[in-house]
Amino acid sequence: MNEEVNVAYIQGHLSKLNEQIEYYLKENNERRRYNYHNDVRRTLKNIALTTVRNVIDLKRNLDSTYKNEPNYQIKKVKLQRLGEKLKNIIQLINKCENAIDKDQLLFFRKAMDAQMRATVSDVKLQLIDSSHNLMEIQRQIVHYLNMIEYQNRIFEKVRKLKYLKEQFLLEENTNIKQVLAERNHVWMEPQPSYRIKLSIDYLRNSDEALTLIKKLATKLKRRDDKSRDVAEAIPTEYLEGKAEVIDQVNLREVYNSFVASGEHLFAFVMNYAYKNAVSTEDKLVFFCQIASEYAEDLNFSDRYECKGQVEYPLAFPK
Repeated sequence: MNEEVNVAYIQGHLSKLNEQIEYYLKENNERRRYNYHNDVRRTLKNIALTTVRNVIDLKRNLDSTYKNEPNYQIKKVKLQRLGEKLKNIIQLINKCENAIDKDQLLFFRKAMDAQMRATVSDVKLQLIDSSHNLMEIQRQIVHYLNMIEYQNRIFEKVRKLKYLKEQFLLEENTNIKQVLAERNHVWMEPQPSYRIKLSIDYLRNSDEALTLIKKLATKLKRRDDKSRDVAEAIPTEYLEGKAEVIDQVNLREVYNSFVASGEHLFAFVMNYAYKNAVSTEDKLVFFCQIASEYAEDLNFSDRYECKGQVEYPLAFPK
């Protein structure tokens, strides 16, 4: 979020706009006039875009200041300054509209082609939209300032009441008892609850009571049954201790044997006498793992050989 609302950019674009219009009107060369014409269109778009960005930043800073600033005095000052910046943006929007409709009317009549007409139309729509948003922001600033004043008054009253209470002067120097007696807010009192107990004769002799008792007993029984739900017994096979043995190959041992063999790595891995049966796919994995892990200790030649659909480099120990 941009914390600064800078209206100087808009003022700079307005000054640049007037300068380019003046150059256009005084220029006789068609090519240079066309360049000034494009510069005017570009500056108008920059004015509209900068105005929209300033309005967005103003709204964000307004909400952020009111919600996040803990100090009421600083909050009030910041909101007042945002209000001043809002007025400056409104003045610059009015200046831009006057430049198009009044001050530079000669230029816009003389240079109004299809491109300029589309640009002016878009810029006017954006400025009108920005003006409407600024009116809403201005209303919100006034609302926030009024809220701050109201909260400040409440805070001062509470602080005075607290001081009087601590000095045991609250009832003596104020009419708090009279005010509370006149208001008599019911919402401040606790809500009473009354329990109605049924008579024994009614429960014994009434059919309606019997029906209600049966319903209550059924409900309590269901609740009791749910609370007593017990998981099924664990099957015996899960309790039997079975150790799972995982066959592992010591690649370090394989590599040490390879260094002493004198063969190239692929042939050695494929013909190595493993303790358990090993598939061809696993042997290829072992070859890749050894070649990667001990790459610095291996000498890879430029020759390649094939075995089936596998092509492999010849690797020898250094």
